[in-house]
Amino acid sequence: MSRPDGLSAYVAVTAAYWAFMLTDGALRMLVLLHFHNLGFTPLQLAWLFVLYELAGMVTNLSAGWIAARFGLTTTLYAGLGLQVMALVALSQLDPGWALGLSITFVMTVQGVSGVAKDLAKMSSKSAVKLLAPRESGSLFRWVAVLTGSKNAVKGFGFLLGAALLATIGFVGSVLAMAAVLAAILIAVLILMPSGLSRGRSDAKFSEVFSKSSNVNWLSAARVFLFGARDVWFVVGIPLYFYGVLSDGTAEGNHAAFFMVGGFMAAWIILYGAVQSSAPRLLRAGRHPEGELVGEARRWALMLLVIPALLAAAAIAAGEPTLWLTITLVIGLLMFGAVFAVNSSLHSYLILAFTQDERVTMDVGFYYMANAGGRLLGTVLSGLTYQFGGLGLCLATAAVMVALSALAAGRLKAQETRETPA
Repeated sequence: MSRPDGLSAYVAVTAAYWAFMLTDGALRMLVLLHFHNLGFTPLQLAWLFVLYELAGMVTNLSAGWIAARFGLTTTLYAGLGLQVMALVALSQLDPGWALGLSITFVMTVQGVSGVAKDLAKMSSKSAVKLLAPRESGSLFRWVAVLTGSKNAVKGFGFLLGAALLATIGFVGSVLAMAAVLAAILIAVLILMPSGLSRGRSDAKFSEVFSKSSNVNWLSAARVFLFGARDVWFVVGIPLYFYGVLSDGTAEGNHAAFFMVGGFMAAWIILYGAVQSSAPRLLRAGRHPEGELVGEARRWALMLLVIPALLAAAAIAAGEPTLWLTITLVIGLLMFGAVFAVNSSLHSYLILAFTQDERVTMDVGFYYMANAGGRLLGTVLSGLTYQFGGLGLCLATAAVMVALSALAAGRLKAQETRETPA
């Protein structure tokens, strides 16, 4: 396969990914706050996102093969196109529908959005492996920039979603995002350089299951890492803060939308900024390969302390208080920073562990595990918040981080193929 101009292709891929993640973040906040205002319980809200995550698992498992068979640009364009369709479909929701029909419709549309997101993600992350310069350290830096900038953009998406809901309403918001994303898809179709990845006709679906122990253990660590985030991030914290900030009036609800969206945006933006800086923060160039692989377990253990302490504080407080809210804001921002280093290490290691000819397969398998963790965290977020409150959400997060650390401890340095700098 001929390599395209690395920088121009990287810019095109990154631009497409940014556009997608902006709408993805906005849509998540729109759905959460809109349906909470319609009276949905925490568990019902969690169900709205279940098919989104389940679709992501299936998509990632098959998308690696599809990209290997038909090319990376095919899956990237398909992801952007499906997201446009999902946004337009969501605008057809009728508030007069029965509860069961509304939940089924939104779950289905969210499922399509989940397929779209993971097609775009797998394509973008795999492209970095093929486009990054071959000199030492380039892969880690290029991965960190793509992943970190994506999360900063998604953070702005959370704020955008809350702002759009408060100003132009639900239907106007999703239609506006569909129009912008469609325009960006057309631009990427015109400007994308040729030669990124054209696929191979002999690719077999069975190849998506990795025989590498490192890929498998890293995927297990990813399941529990992202489950630990989403168990409080999807339902628990947004509803807790909304309950604290809203006074029940229309003006108070709108103000609460902005503040909840603002916190979620700040968390994601911080997360993205730290991810982008991870190679420098880890001083990766000064460590031999074995030490860098070992960092995955050490940083998971550091992360474990934060949700454990926050769970203890929430359980001790019982009811929402000012000191608890301040503690949660500070503690969860700290969680975001340490979580970002963990996530960045994982994103580098999956590409370091794989070979060029297997990159879409292994990345697809790994992000299937990522989606599985989000699915687990999403379901547990609604369950734990409804039946045990925020304290149980955070305690569950601590247990899941501990399991991620155990899986990361099984990684072996000798399988990596690049020493980052």
